[in-house]
Amino acid sequence: MLYWLVKNNWAWLDAHHLRFMRVFGEAQDPFRQTMAIVLAFAMCILLGPRLIGWLRRQKIADQSVLGQGHAGESARHKDGTPTMGGVLIIAAVALATLLLADLNNFTVRMALVCLLWLGAVGMADDWLKLTAGRRAGSRQGLTSLEKLLFQLGLAILLCAFTYWHGRHVEIAHTLYFPFLKGFKLVLGPLAFVVLGTLVITGSSNAVNLTDGLDGLATGCVAIVSFAFMIVAAIADKTGLAQYLFLTHVQGAGDMAVIAAAISGACMGFLWFNCHPASVFMGDTGSLALGGMLGYISIVIRQEILLFMVGGIFVLEAISVILQVSYFKYSRRRWGQGRRIFLCSPIHHHFRLKGWTENQVVVRFWLIGAMLAAMALATIKLR
Repeated sequence: MLYWLVKNNWAWLDAHHLRFMRVFGEAQDPFRQTMAIVLAFAMCILLGPRLIGWLRRQKIADQSVLGQGHAGESARHKDGTPTMGGVLIIAAVALATLLLADLNNFTVRMALVCLLWLGAVGMADDWLKLTAGRRAGSRQGLTSLEKLLFQLGLAILLCAFTYWHGRHVEIAHTLYFPFLKGFKLVLGPLAFVVLGTLVITGSSNAVNLTDGLDGLATGCVAIVSFAFMIVAAIADKTGLAQYLFLTHVQGAGDMAVIAAAISGACMGFLWFNCHPASVFMGDTGSLALGGMLGYISIVIRQEILLFMVGGIFVLEAISVILQVSYFKYSRRRWGQGRRIFLCSPIHHHFRLKGWTENQVVVRFWLIGAMLAAMALATIKLR
């Protein structure tokens, strides 16, 4: 909004001696990206204490966080910690996007739909678990099927509209591969929608599964979004993208602004979410952040790169799939379910192996940062 207002009111700014405001309306993407990080970070830092206080007063807190099972006595300190802090992240990302991104860009508007839709689904789930479910003596929020249907519905709509918007531009629906500069697949409408739906839904659920330890998902999302900010910024520059054999996507600079806002908001939220956490993002934040990462990767045509940058999320999701699948198989085969890991998602496995919570979180951050660096290196290797 600020970008649009300044861009379309040069004369008024000059007449009122506000020429310095022009920097917000020019296509200075590094400036807009930096401001998105700063603005989202500052908003979380400033509003965090008030939100946490309000959540405490409303008693929107989890009274059953691992204390009776997965991590035993070491997780008891989490009981009573406010949840639904993802509202703060969503608000910070939305505000930074509205102010600094070009709202005339179709994909920016679709990204906002993705953010708010999945945020609303996660909020409904958290609210039911922490209020209605608590009064009923259970922790049942939305069922897994209900959440999946909302995710699939959104993903199908987003991918269909995105494909239709770029239907006359081949690169807008071409699948590119890391390491390979000449190999690509041009996707038809059905293939594009199916792939995009899998990416958005899978990414949303993978981040949700990762959100089990203080700061784990928040820090990992900050790393992944920062890496995608760099990739999107490169994809926006014709000469640089061609030099690095990266797909040039018109308007990708606005995706870089959104990725920057996500990174800044996560860093600000981490101020309160680091161990011992004062607030959890809950499904409100994790579902929305995962979906946004998936959608950004679709717009800049780097879906496969997301699997590399977000390797921690992939590992967490695969650990759950393997654990559940093997347990069901072994129960049918031998009459008793067996496990591959001590507990899944895999971060709980390492907790039960004796790692402290801080050790798990920091080591996963380090692995995530290394994967992001390796993924960025593939750009040059093309």
